[in-house]
Amino acid sequence: MASILVSTRVPGRHSPTTPDWRVPLPPARTDSEPLTVRALITRVVQEELAAFRSRQREARLRWILSERKILTDAAQGRVRPGPSAPAPIASTSLSDEGDQAVANALQAFEDGLYLVLLDGRELRRLDEVVHVQPESVLTFLRLTFLAGA
Repeated sequence: MASILVSTRVPGRHSPTTPDWRVPLPPARTDSEPLTVRALITRVVQEELAAFRSRQREARLRWILSERKILTDAAQGRVRPGPSAPAPIASTSLSDEGDQAVANALQAFEDGLYLVLLDGRELRRLDEVVHVQPESVLTFLRLTFLAGA
């Protein structure tokens, strides 16, 4: 499946805030339903939320205590059963959680908290039509506001 490269940047930092990652390209759209900035942001948020949930499940499985882990912890004076459960999210279901994450990301875009660049070109409106290619690079640039300006 084709994918696009997603990167995050913060002005003034030489290194990225997170390693670049790939997100599967959205399904082919028709002329009557073109791909918009809104759909692209939604896709990235949904993919990252799914990856986050996967990492949480993997972390829980890694904490199953092996004999070696018990002995190592006992030598340090404390055997821990594992990490505490993550704090519950206020939403009532995983679907609500995803919807809220997408809504937050879209609102942050509209509020100007970050810029979205596709192949170096700034995307300014949520309903702007975009054309992505398999070699496209989608960049999220977090803006930092100056106090007292």
